[in-house]
Amino acid sequence: FRRLRHMCIRDWFLGARAPFGSRRRLIMCRTGAAFLSVFLFLACSGESPDAAPRPEESAQAFDVVILSGRIVDGTGNAWFPGDVGIQNDQITAITPPGLLANAEAELRIDATDMVVSPGFIDIQSHSRSSFVGDGDGRVVSKVTMGVTTEIMGESTTNGPSSPAMLGAAGDAVGSTIFETFGDWMRAMESHGASVNVGSFVGASTIRVLGKGQAMGEADAEELGLMQDAVRQSMEDGAFGIASALIYPPGNFASTQELIEINRAAAPYGGVYITHLRSEADYFLEAIDEAIDIGTTAGVPIEIYHLKAGGRRNWGKASQAVAKIDSARAAGVDIQANMYPYTAGGTGLTACFPPWASADGKLFDNLADPDARMRIRAEIENQTTEWENLCTLSTPEGVLLLGFNSPDNQRYSGRYLSDISEELGKDWIDTAFDLVLDERQRLGTIYFMMSEENVAMQIAQPWMKFGTDAGGMDPETARGLTHPRAYGTFTRILGKYVREEGATTLEEAVRKMSSAVATRLDIKNRGLLKEGFFADIVIFDPSTVSDHATYEEPHQVSTGVHYVLVNGVPVVSQGEHTDRMPGRPVYGPGWTGWVR
Repeated sequence: FRRLRHMCIRDWFLGARAPFGSRRRLIMCRTGAAFLSVFLFLACSGESPDAAPRPEESAQAFDVVILSGRIVDGTGNAWFPGDVGIQNDQITAITPPGLLANAEAELRIDATDMVVSPGFIDIQSHSRSSFVGDGDGRVVSKVTMGVTTEIMGESTTNGPSSPAMLGAAGDAVGSTIFETFGDWMRAMESHGASVNVGSFVGASTIRVLGKGQAMGEADAEELGLMQDAVRQSMEDGAFGIASALIYPPGNFASTQELIEINRAAAPYGGVYITHLRSEADYFLEAIDEAIDIGTTAGVPIEIYHLKAGGRRNWGKASQAVAKIDSARAAGVDIQANMYPYTAGGTGLTACFPPWASADGKLFDNLADPDARMRIRAEIENQTTEWENLCTLSTPEGVLLLGFNSPDNQRYSGRYLSDISEELGKDWIDTAFDLVLDERQRLGTIYFMMSEENVAMQIAQPWMKFGTDAGGMDPETARGLTHPRAYGTFTRILGKYVREEGATTLEEAVRKMSSAVATRLDIKNRGLLKEGFFADIVIFDPSTVSDHATYEEPHQVSTGVHYVLVNGVPVVSQGEHTDRMPGRPVYGPGWTGWVR
């Protein structure tokens, strides 16, 4: 055979110019080729008794088969019809529709007329309490809107901690805060979760570790402690550093301090993600500061919940987008994320000057008449740069939610202006008294943004989405919360994709999945691709909707029929299955075993 092959190759080039013997061999070669073609045709057409089985007759077995769905694979490409096969925790087959119809499978899901997409990655989660201590790990509000991975860390994390922080925590040690970031990650893995979990390291946590709650510049020794803690946290799997620069003690950090701690994260591939120092009157200047921090430290920049707060600042939203586009055109790696609502949520203490909380003495200051007068004077005639959300929203746009005291429950779901009128006080004294009586930051919703700006921002190619909320269970939740905890992703799919066309379905899914995975270098997640982990959402694009409102927030989304995490259904036919297949996800600097 080898000799004939050699002669055929040689004689093919000689052709008609070859001598008689060679031409005879050429005829033999061509006859042999014709015979081989007939043989291959019969073999491939199934006429031969030894023909390979057709794909639908394959002996390959799957744990889950998803049939006849509209596959939106997370790349941004147009949807296409297909089947998906899952074995163990991975996607092992993506085929044209019908090819897996007869494959053996423990679970078969008919996805006709439904979208099959990668699981959604929440880049701004506050579900930390769900994954340690007494938290149940189910995060019902998140998985029912398609979330399969939660990324935490804005400002504060459960590790690392200094000896002083651990001592102050007392009995909480081991359940809420940990000596290292890695200890916290291991605790979440041991606890169990319905979703995958990962985190940035909180910039405020790093500052408290080095300097405590004090104001002022960190000295060289304090800064060294901060940088060492950042390096260890990056090796423990943090995605980078996450700051919140309108809250104390986070806003006590100078630009230079933030540059220095980010320099410690840079060699590990860290990302600097930030709640800007201003989202209102100094919005554009705050973006400039973020760019300065990232470019000087050598890290990518990500902006949390991009928005222009306060009616007088709504025009800055388009300017902010232009600033980001211009920076990107100049080679700066800056992107952003958002939630699709016109109201933000934080504490009522965001209406007080940051220095009032220095050294952890806010409640003492509110109880002291002289200190209280100084705080009032700063609110009425602001002399330093800080963000007063009550004046931006006006008391008529400040909705109070998070009361703990039974005597104050009657104020839940009411506006600050209304409560002030009932009590016969101005809004400043009312806010002082409520926070002091509750002895907590007091959860509050601030109506500050423009609906037109929300839709405009959703369409930006560098935009991603985050809930800025913790996972909740409507059966056990008490009090009110921001509806974004239940409806962020489904609101985008229903209102902004289906109803308003602010972006396409394929682009929305990309921004919910692979855009985050790529940004954070999360391996083998964020796409529907063979060999990737089977984090999958199956939803009806014609009915998927959010239902949570500011008045009645504890309402789960509908239209999401199945959610799989690592190949395991955590939502089946719209209901939570109580299963806990979630795993830790780690940043690129992690020194442990790569999953």
